[in-house]
Amino acid sequence: MDIKQKIEAGNLEATEKLIQGEPVLVDIAPAGEVIPGMEGKLITHSGPPIAWARMCGAQQGAVIGQVLYEGWSKTVDEARELLESGEVRLEPNHHYDTVGPMAGTISPSAPVWVVENSAFGNRAFCRQVEGRQQFGEFSDDALDGLRLWRDVWAPALRDGLLNRGGLELKPIIVQALQMGDELHNRHSASSSLFANAMAVAMVEASVPTEAMLPTLRYITNHNLIFLGLAMASGKAIADAAHGIDYSTVVTAMARNGTEFGIRVSGLGDLWFTAPAPEVEGLFLPGYKEADAGLDMGDSAIAETVGWGGFVLGGAPGILTLVGGTPEEALAYTREMATITTGEHPTYRLPALGFVGAPIGIDIRKVVQSGVTPIIDTAIAHKDPGYPIIGAGLVRPPLECFKQALIAFSQKYS
Repeated sequence: MDIKQKIEAGNLEATEKLIQGEPVLVDIAPAGEVIPGMEGKLITHSGPPIAWARMCGAQQGAVIGQVLYEGWSKTVDEARELLESGEVRLEPNHHYDTVGPMAGTISPSAPVWVVENSAFGNRAFCRQVEGRQQFGEFSDDALDGLRLWRDVWAPALRDGLLNRGGLELKPIIVQALQMGDELHNRHSASSSLFANAMAVAMVEASVPTEAMLPTLRYITNHNLIFLGLAMASGKAIADAAHGIDYSTVVTAMARNGTEFGIRVSGLGDLWFTAPAPEVEGLFLPGYKEADAGLDMGDSAIAETVGWGGFVLGGAPGILTLVGGTPEEALAYTREMATITTGEHPTYRLPALGFVGAPIGIDIRKVVQSGVTPIIDTAIAHKDPGYPIIGAGLVRPPLECFKQALIAFSQKYS
């Protein structure tokens, strides 16, 4: 075969693996117990590798919060000193089969969703989703949300989950897409479907009332609880398509508020990075564009597997949060079909005549067309100490894809 035929064969294999992914929630457990290599004073974070001194304000704030949560220091100043000394290791989530929303910080005692891709046997992990500490706030109130997750909500959900023998997530994902979710910023349907399943599971597991009731209040009033599950699912699906020779399919897109990075199936574990872009969006009352930090988070794993911005045409309700019109949303989905290797036969969109979601971002098509993926995302403050301040749409720098294509040419030609 010539190089073009080898690329097509590699991309076909990668696309088929993306399509065949079967995510199953198998556990909810402390990161130190289930994530390989998560030990000692380690905090993992979103995006490509970055040192403490180069972290953006929101990510530094979230790391400080994680240090306080773990009890490694008692004050913010002590936490900063500890981090500046290098005693706490900071490494990317993606290096540990893991993803995290926004700053993405995960430490050993923090419970994570454990999702297994039953089609290929690999696992991925994600922290819980909330609107404060993961955006860089480190107040006691913000950290109380992490403590309740650790001490009450996660254990109650775990008991129910283990009693029922796991929870298949693909049926929820398929149904939610047809109910108007896009599985990145809008999870109204998927979160409700998940809450329904887990409410019954906790009752059947005889979870004590004092733990079950607050957990039920938590999951039935958390419209984004499924985001962490979707991210872990996306990571487990994408990782199965990684490491295929000659494949030009993107298997990770991640941002740390300083840099945007991508990984490509046929290029191993190399990161191709460029400065993180600004997010164009809408702001919560009291905040404005000048307050915003740059793009941040591992949640673009959703777009990597064909959700999020790629299915905006089927989720017009999200536009009240990120901005835009239904016509623009439909155009985004059609545009993404021009830079991908196929469409998903199961993830279908009623608003577009039940067409399948575009899947398999091809670096060749991105560079040739100049069209970069559309991502919907939240917005964090540029300084540490703040909760979520808005949401919007963003596109990766084209430079990431150019670098990857050059590296691909050098490796395979």
